[in-house]
Amino acid sequence: MRIIGGQFKGRRFNPPADNWPTRPTTDFAKEGLFNILQNHFDFEDMKVLDLFGGTGNHSYEFISRGCMDVTYVDKFGPCVAFAQKTAQQLGIEGHIKIIRADVFKFVPTIRGIQFDYIFAGPPYALPLIDAIPDLILNHQLLKPEGWLVLEHNPNHNYQTHPNYFQERNYGKTIFSFFSQQQNL
Repeated sequence: MRIIGGQFKGRRFNPPADNWPTRPTTDFAKEGLFNILQNHFDFEDMKVLDLFGGTGNHSYEFISRGCMDVTYVDKFGPCVAFAQKTAQQLGIEGHIKIIRADVFKFVPTIRGIQFDYIFAGPPYALPLIDAIPDLILNHQLLKPEGWLVLEHNPNHNYQTHPNYFQERNYGKTIFSFFSQQQNL
């Protein structure tokens, strides 16, 4: 795993991921996604929520690029410990809130907070993966111009969802984009 842009560009991390329920986004897919994001958002002004945060790959990338407010959520203890250790090594503890929680239980507890960008990178085999867009959108966690990006494989298709507005395909990694506003 490496950070591909910003202050920590090129920094590599080797999570002790034997038997972890994680699947870090490939550098190729992450680079494509961040090229899209940097043309739409000013990272320094963003409030980001990283759901199913795993190794923290996306969180570190945002902070490396100047984002000062990232919330990371994962329920797997070793992943959370790794994210805490990495945040400490990078000296970014003031920019990241690391929360150990089940996403489906955590999201309904968020009150009065909205995000510019929410990334959800769940395990592809997660039985409730198709419920994630509605979970986020029904709790109104996105700011009016905010985006939700759901990472998934070709076994899922969200193009008929009323809040879907685009998809980017990087081999077996697909990013579906959603907005609180319909039909962007």
